[in-house]
Amino acid sequence: MLLTTLFSLPTTMALDVDDEGRMLVLYDGTGTRQVNEVGPDGAWRALTDLDDTCRGARFVPGSSRVVVEHDTGGDERGQLSLLDLDEPGLPTLTPLVHDAEYIHHLVAARSGSVLYTTNRRNGTDFDLVTRDLATGREIVLYDGGGWVMGVDPSPDDKWVVLSKASTPANSMQLLLLDTSSKSVTELTAEDAHNDQGPVAWLPDSSAFLVSSNADRDRMAIRRYDVSAATWTELLADDARDLAGWPSPDGEHLLVGVLEDGEVALALHRLEDGSAIAPLDLPAGGCAGLLYATPDPIWSPDGSFAAITYNSPVVPPTVYRFVPGGELTAIRPVEVSAELQHPESLRVPSFDGEQVPVFVFRPTAPSLGTTVVHVHGGPEGAAMRIWSPIISALAGEGHTVVVPNVRGSAGYGKRWYSLDDRELRLDSVKDLAAINAWLPTIGGDPQRAALWGGSYGGYMVLAGVAFQPDLWAAGVDIVGIASLVTFLENTSDYRRSMREREYGYLATDREFLQEASPLSRVDDIRAPLFVIHGANDPRVPLSEAEQITDALTTRGVPCQLLVYPDEGHGLAKLTNRLDAYPQAFSFLRDHLA
Repeated sequence: MLLTTLFSLPTTMALDVDDEGRMLVLYDGTGTRQVNEVGPDGAWRALTDLDDTCRGARFVPGSSRVVVEHDTGGDERGQLSLLDLDEPGLPTLTPLVHDAEYIHHLVAARSGSVLYTTNRRNGTDFDLVTRDLATGREIVLYDGGGWVMGVDPSPDDKWVVLSKASTPANSMQLLLLDTSSKSVTELTAEDAHNDQGPVAWLPDSSAFLVSSNADRDRMAIRRYDVSAATWTELLADDARDLAGWPSPDGEHLLVGVLEDGEVALALHRLEDGSAIAPLDLPAGGCAGLLYATPDPIWSPDGSFAAITYNSPVVPPTVYRFVPGGELTAIRPVEVSAELQHPESLRVPSFDGEQVPVFVFRPTAPSLGTTVVHVHGGPEGAAMRIWSPIISALAGEGHTVVVPNVRGSAGYGKRWYSLDDRELRLDSVKDLAAINAWLPTIGGDPQRAALWGGSYGGYMVLAGVAFQPDLWAAGVDIVGIASLVTFLENTSDYRRSMREREYGYLATDREFLQEASPLSRVDDIRAPLFVIHGANDPRVPLSEAEQITDALTTRGVPCQLLVYPDEGHGLAKLTNRLDAYPQAFSFLRDHLA
C-alpha cells in the first residue's frame, strides 16, 4: 500500500560539518535514524548501527573522533558515546557519559572537550557541564536551575548563551554565561512574554544574532553586542517570522523566512543584512526554523552550508549550498507516488477568528470522507513538511484538513497565546468550526474523523468528548486523556513547563479537570484507535490506558496498541508499518 511505500523512503538530516568538508547526517534507510559520514567526494559511510534511534552527533575538532548521542527505546534519556573514524568498518561506540536514569544532551564538541547539559543533579533542573576528553575531568559551568533548552557557546568559548524555559507560556529567557567567572547576566526578563529562536554567534565572538519576538508579534532577527550590552534589530518583517545563521568567515547570512507553513531561505550580507539572492530550493517546503527541519549548518571556513529541506512531496534531504555557486542534494530520493502540495485556506471560527488550514485533496477516487489531522505542541505548528501519513490518507481517498488552531506557532504571538490556560477549550471549538465548514470544500461533516499525536492526541480526545455529535472516529497517538493525571505523572523536568501552558495543579485543578476529555468520557460515542509507546517520558502510557479502559467498560469500540520499545511516538519503521496500516483500516471501517 502507499503508506508502506512512503514510510520506506529514506530521509536524511544534517548534523555537523568539519574543517575538511565532511558531514555527519542522520539517515534512516535501515529503519531507525543512524549516524552516517558523508565525505567531501560524496562517499557515504555508516558510523552507527544501533537498535534504537540516534539523537545527534558532533565531530571532535583536531581529531578523528565523533561524539554520538543516543537513547534506549525512545525514553529520550540521551547517553553520550565516542567513536573513532580511523577504525575500519563500523566503529566501536565507547561510553563517554552514561547514566541511564538521566538525560545527557550533546551541545558541542571542542578540541579535547565536550559540552553537554544534564538533569542528573536532581532529575528536574538542567546543568551545563564541560568534560575534558583526555582526563575525564568535568566542570559545571551553570547550575542555576530551570530547563535549559538551548546552549550556544561563542567561537572563542568565553561566553555561552543559555535559552531557558521561563514563566509565561511559550516563552524563553536568554542568559549570558561568562565561562571564566561563571557569572550569569539576564539578557531578557524571566517573566517576559518572549519566544526566542535560533541563536548564532558572529565569528569574532563580539555579538550574536537571535530570532525573537520581544516587543513584537513576529520573530525578528535581533543582535546583541556583548561589550556594549546593547540590542539592535537587524532584520524584521511585520507579517512573517525570521531567523538567521551567519557564516564563520563573516561574509554571509542565511535568512529563513516563515510564511504560512513554508520556510524559504535567502542569502544576505552579514555586514548590513542586505539581501543577495534567494536559494533555489524547491518551492512549497521548509528549510530550517520552527522545528520543521534542523537549522542550516555552515562549514567551519564558511565555504558551504549543509541545509536540510523537505516538503509534502520531498522527503527530508540534505543539500550542499555554496554561496554564489551550486546547490546540490547529496542523496536525493525518487518519489514515484502521486503526491501533492496543499491548498491554504481559512476557516471562520466561533468568535470571528480565522483558522489557517491546509487542505490535501484525495489523490485516489474520493471516498467522500475527511480526516482532520491536528499537530502536537500545543505551541507547535502544522508545517509544509514531509508526512507519509497525510499523503497516504489522501492516497486512500480521504480529504485531509490540517489546521493551525489557535495556540499554534507560526502566525504570531497573539495567535499562539489564544489558547493559554483558561482559554484551552477555545482551540477545541476551532475543531467544531472546521467540521461545520466542511461542506464548503465538498466534505460531509457526518463522515469526518480526527487524527492527532501528543497534544494533537489531546485534541482528538477533546473533540470526540466535547463534540460527540460531530466526529465519526478518532485516532489518538500518545495523547493526553486527563490534564490532571498527565501533569501529575509526566517527567519531573517537564511538569513546570507544561503547567505554564495548561494551568497549575496547585491552583487550577478544577479547570484542568473540566478541560480533560476523561471528565466527559460518558459522552464519547465515536470509535477510537489509540497508539502509545511504553517508554514515553512526556505523556505516560497511563493516559492511553485510562481512556481505553473507560471506553471499553462503556461499550464504545476502542483499540489500543502499545509498543514496548517506543517512547513519545513511533520512531522505528517496523512499528510504524505495524501500527499505521491498522489505523488506516480502522478509519475505512468506521467512515464507510
